[in-house]
Amino acid sequence: MAAYIFRRFLSLLAVLFCVVSITFFLIRLAPGGPFSSERKIPASIEKQLLLKYKLDGPEGRAMGERLARKLGMGAGAVETTGAVFSVGEQYFLYLWDLLHGDLRLSTKYKNRTVNELLAQTLPVSALLGGAAFFIAAFAGVWLGSLAAARHHTAVDAASMLAALFAISAPAFISGPLLVYYFGLKLGWLPVGGWGSWSCVILPAITLAGPYVAYVARLMRTSMLEVLGQDYIRTARAKGLPERVVIYKHALKAAILPVVSYLGPLAANLLTGSIVVETIFNIPGAGPFFVNSIQNRDGFLLGGVVIVYCTLLVLMNLAADLAYGFLDRRIKLDA
Repeated sequence: MAAYIFRRFLSLLAVLFCVVSITFFLIRLAPGGPFSSERKIPASIEKQLLLKYKLDGPEGRAMGERLARKLGMGAGAVETTGAVFSVGEQYFLYLWDLLHGDLRLSTKYKNRTVNELLAQTLPVSALLGGAAFFIAAFAGVWLGSLAAARHHTAVDAASMLAALFAISAPAFISGPLLVYYFGLKLGWLPVGGWGSWSCVILPAITLAGPYVAYVARLMRTSMLEVLGQDYIRTARAKGLPERVVIYKHALKAAILPVVSYLGPLAANLLTGSIVVETIFNIPGAGPFFVNSIQNRDGFLLGGVVIVYCTLLVLMNLAADLAYGFLDRRIKLDA
């Protein structure tokens, strides 16, 4: 087990290195720059800004233009600015800073580091995403198991109809509906903001809704397949109650495909949702994933990509470890 975890840790480092490298060079290929605007910045000021943020000068831009031409982006895809650092120098300086845990300064949020921005917003998104994850996992598994146990009944049809509705209703529809009914009409829960546990309920349900449906449909399909196995028929022939057959014997085998889905889902939910956080006015990290691209804030984009990839690999590792616990036939050290 320890050897397996160590190998996965090495693969995490390799994946992060590749992702950071690809993100770094793709940002340099995009047209414009972090200081591009309608108002032209004087060359002397721009040079000082490039020096402060350790960004590229004409050597790097020339290399970017050559790459852009090869990719069919046109010669003017990369702008020319004052001489500071080449692309190679920037790349190795950035890797050196990352090794020391420094994600650099944000070029959009002045005098604020990426470490500071993520430290302030990620815990909020993680709490919201964690609540949504547990709702999606437990409600989805229960609903899917119930639908499979009551196959070809009204319960099965109603469960799958509810799942279809949850998948079809996007967050910008279901969120305002929940706010109107439970917040404004009944007055049970706050309609937005952040501070108390009650503020988590509506956004967590909104965020978890479609994923409850995905997990339920996946669980139902897997459970129906398992319920047709010989050992399940043997358990029923012994006179065991149906509840024991499903939740003690069939559940462990049927939940394995769901566990595969829950690993990437956890990474997705824990990093925030721009739609849900905007609807409920939650100060999370979700908007950074989109705004960092729109603002050409390469260091903030690199920071959120590193966080997301790390969570993705760790959650997949947790899913693999859960396989070994749920099914003793799976040997992780093999």
